[in-house]
Amino acid sequence: MQGLLPYVTRRLLWAPVLLFVVSLVTFALGRYGPGDPIAVLQAQRLDPEVAESIRHERGLDQPFVEQYLTYISNFLRGDLGESFSIYRGIPVQDIIFPRMWVSFQYSFLVLIITYAIGIPIGIFTALKQGTWLDPFVIGGFLFIASIPVLVVIPILQWLFALQLGWLPSGGWQINEIAGIEFGIFDKRIMLPVIALTLPGLGGVARLMRISTLEVLGEDFVRTARAKGLHEITVASRHVARNSLLPLVTIMGYELAGLMGGAIFTETLLGIPGVGQLAFQAITSNDYDIVMALVLLGASAFIVAMLVVDIAYTFVDPRVRYRPGELL
Repeated sequence: MQGLLPYVTRRLLWAPVLLFVVSLVTFALGRYGPGDPIAVLQAQRLDPEVAESIRHERGLDQPFVEQYLTYISNFLRGDLGESFSIYRGIPVQDIIFPRMWVSFQYSFLVLIITYAIGIPIGIFTALKQGTWLDPFVIGGFLFIASIPVLVVIPILQWLFALQLGWLPSGGWQINEIAGIEFGIFDKRIMLPVIALTLPGLGGVARLMRISTLEVLGEDFVRTARAKGLHEITVASRHVARNSLLPLVTIMGYELAGLMGGAIFTETLLGIPGVGQLAFQAITSNDYDIVMALVLLGASAFIVAMLVVDIAYTFVDPRVRYRPGELL
């Protein structure tokens, strides 16, 4: 663990710089991109005098730098602005955070199931290299992963909702437990979980297979087998942990997107998540919502990558961060 604290400190010092660049570019696109937010706000009743009054009231007639500094100052105080069109006049934070919680619930469940199934499949196919099971299993999951979610979801709705009648065709049912709203304790969660888990299994299994094959050629694995250890013991104690390092990086990217939601899944299944909100905000030129989503997403990405770097030291004891190591 020596050198880890200075490394983490340097990464945290870089975070404000990265967020500044992301926020500046996004803010500039929102202010100078296509679509006038005041025109969006007034819809068809465009009155130049009223438009100028609204522009002055919201500070949109100020110089760009002043507008940007005002926005960042408000953002740091927890004020993310107001919705221009979708939920007119409602604070953005009151819109985004409940939807992030919805997206986080099913996304976290999908992440756990995908890795819980994909990792054993990858190890199994690596151990079966040279047999028909290896290409058959991996090829089957990759074929499923190649089918677009826009095709998978209607098929699942037709099968489980219309033909079998086992599941509702969509929606999000809230159940309150200990004062917290949950939507994953209802059978409506099954369709989005299946639709998002199936495509992810192929990638996780394939990557785990490749990593496992590399580890199987190491000397310590041959030594363990020479000692007469059972193949299951070799795979679980010596192969699995050393094969996880590449997956940790991929998991970091998925952790960053836990609250990002899935646009097509949420739209087709009627899930009130942040993915659906992002699609609505972009198509409606609701710039304050878009700006908040980008900044929160960038922050989540930075934190997730930092967690991944720290996790390396626990997954692989050979990874060490030296005090003089560069970022």
